[in-house]
Amino acid sequence: MDGTKPVMESNAEETQDEGQESKGCFECCIKCLGGVPYASLVATILCFSGVALFCGCGHVALTGTLTMLENHFSTVTSDHATLTMVIQIFQYIIYGIASFFFVYAIILLAEGFYTTSAIKKELQSDFKTTVCGRCITAFFMFLTYILFLAFLAIFGFTAIPVFLFFNMWSTCAAMKSPDANITSPESICVDVRQYGIIPWNATPGKACGATLGEICNTSEFYLSYHLYIVALAGAGATVIALIHYLMILAANWAYLKSAVSTHEYQDIKTKDDQDLEAEARSKEGQNSSSYS
Repeated sequence: MDGTKPVMESNAEETQDEGQESKGCFECCIKCLGGVPYASLVATILCFSGVALFCGCGHVALTGTLTMLENHFSTVTSDHATLTMVIQIFQYIIYGIASFFFVYAIILLAEGFYTTSAIKKELQSDFKTTVCGRCITAFFMFLTYILFLAFLAIFGFTAIPVFLFFNMWSTCAAMKSPDANITSPESICVDVRQYGIIPWNATPGKACGATLGEICNTSEFYLSYHLYIVALAGAGATVIALIHYLMILAANWAYLKSAVSTHEYQDIKTKDDQDLEAEARSKEGQNSSSYS
């Protein structure tokens, strides 16, 4: 019996050590999860998704649009040379937008991690934010606002090809509808020259009747139309992500400013308490000396 007692005690100690280790790991995980800026993380995922959809679908849709125009609306290369150059410029801009927002979203996510930890340490009086840190947050807030306005303009610009393709698709659907009662299908035309996409001297410049129906059945039209819709949705998601970033940055800046004010108040209160305590001690010393 005496020999089994140490064994039981050692097993109990091992079980207690394992319980403490698991509790320590659990507390560490909770502490790590508590330091994650979930709002910034959601905004970053939304920003990545929106920019990826806009840039990827927009790039392919522009290529399909150029192919459709070359095959059906402007057979002479010189007539759409300017349009080709503009589309290539837009595609290079898309490359730049994708690269920039990939880096910028990561920077904002890192800033969210920094600000979250800084606010917690500030509230615990373990850390003081600097004026430089608050200025960086304000700078990102201003830059994000500018990017929001820019992408809002891009969102509106992306709606233009969606509108043009929708008009063309509606015309083709009206021609195929049995309720339309169209006596002369060849009189129904779509003239892309009136939108300023190609010059007025482009050949043929428009499509009518059966030719228009064939264009609507091509893969270039179908794919480009739906890709423009997805690109528009991606631009909208990016705008929402930037609004989310703006709210996060504004809240972080306000929290930092409030934490600094709270810390300054605590410092002043501590100093006043120390002065009062020192004054009380000096009075006690004077009273004891007078009695003696």
